[in-house]
Amino acid sequence: MDELRSQGPASEPGLPLDRRAELSEFLRTRRARLKPEDVGLPDFGRHRRVPGLRREELAQLAGVSVAYYTRLEQGNGRNVSAEVLDAIARALRLTGAEHAHLTHLAKPKQHKKKQTARPQQVRVALRQLIDTLDSVPAYVVGRRSDILVWNRMAAAVFGDWSELPPQERNWARMVFLKPEYRELFVEWDQKASDIVSLLRMDAGCHPDDPRLSALVGELSVKSEEFRRLWATHDVKEKSHGVKRLHHPLVGELSLHFESFRLVDDEEQSLLTYHAEPGSASAEALRLLASWGTDATRAGATSPQ
Repeated sequence: MDELRSQGPASEPGLPLDRRAELSEFLRTRRARLKPEDVGLPDFGRHRRVPGLRREELAQLAGVSVAYYTRLEQGNGRNVSAEVLDAIARALRLTGAEHAHLTHLAKPKQHKKKQTARPQQVRVALRQLIDTLDSVPAYVVGRRSDILVWNRMAAAVFGDWSELPPQERNWARMVFLKPEYRELFVEWDQKASDIVSLLRMDAGCHPDDPRLSALVGELSVKSEEFRRLWATHDVKEKSHGVKRLHHPLVGELSLHFESFRLVDDEEQSLLTYHAEPGSASAEALRLLASWGTDATRAGATSPQ
């Protein structure tokens, strides 16, 4: 059971994210992606100085005054009602994840600072459950995309995270700063985009989290690709899907993943991976499971 860890990564504190600026940029970028014809407005071919809908067009669709919407897009969400946010979300054609993100930015919950500073602990029973999944790669991810606990099969597939310092057991750092993960994920661009989206949603819920601010600052300095994706303000959430991997020992893997958010701690999610029964990927997972510790070590150290 030595693959399992209960301590979340730590990092140097950073300055809180500017919630008003986040709200302003999120609304502006969502408005910019819409065209008049997307929302049933006539386009008479007039020259547009900026992409997307004008503020007055969006205000008309949402049923609010231009002045009110302008104040909101400038980051002033004080006293905005849930009904107005719902109307703006509909006008902007927001997804469920985007709607929730808008609500968090405009009407933030009051979190005590100690809530984001406290260590992320995983229940003992859940750790034991993960360890019993002998043939299923499984791990728990927490705030800031920190990897909290994992089993032997997760280490065999993704690399032995116990060999990393605690602060580096983080999906964002690994995806953007470790070349071996760029080789591991066949669709690296999609994985990178998904990770940034999760960080964006985390920032909406916890703009005062100093460790999140430090992580964003570090990645912004070290990765041009992260800076570009962060500037899009895109948010999305996936509960299931398929990941294609290029493993250093068994080659190509196509794995279905499921993400289960924990009811008693919504900041933690359990992720599991499995292959189609009878497929080459299923046979590859069986081989990795039979190789045990040797596969785990090779997966962590071999060039990918």
